Amino acid sequence: MQRITEDKFVEDINQNIGIIHKICNIYFIDADDRKDACQEILYQLWRSHPGFRGGSKFSTWMYKVALNTAITYSKKGSREVPTDMQTGNWEQLSAGNEQQHVNERMALLYAAINTLSVADKAITLLYLEDNSYDEIAEITGLTKTNVSVRLVRIKKALKEKLKNII
Repeated sequence: MQRITEDKFVEDINQNIGIIHKICNIYFIDADDRKDACQEILYQLWRSHPGFRGGSKFSTWMYKVALNTAITYSKKGSREVPTDMQTGNWEQLSAGNEQQHVNERMALLYAAINTLSVADKAITLLYLEDNSYDEIAEITGLTKTNVSVRLVRIKKALKEKLKNII
């Protein structure tokens, strides 16, 4: 396998920058924390890109580095989900008329995803990005069977959390 050039690396990062933003939106509620985490992820990607040999898709490698960095970064700052998000008090968020904006619905989904465990957040994000079970298994280090079982449980948990809101 061959190393990628710095120009190609920057181009690949720019093509996949949405991965970083989605991970930061899932793992960090505060805007400043998201911004800081984004910078940390970019730094870790830059630092580790010489080791990328192209054995997998660039986006798969990028997810792996970004998720590991986000998880580590969130633990360092002991950032926790606010109590109202943990207890499921989302009724205030969903108040209003029946024609809620798509962004509000996404915010509710992110709030529900934020209540999941660190590993389940990663699996959910990768699933929502249309990664195959094989790719999710490769990125997370789980078996394909374990990914499948966890996704069934995650979907059930999210459905339960969101059933009275959406």
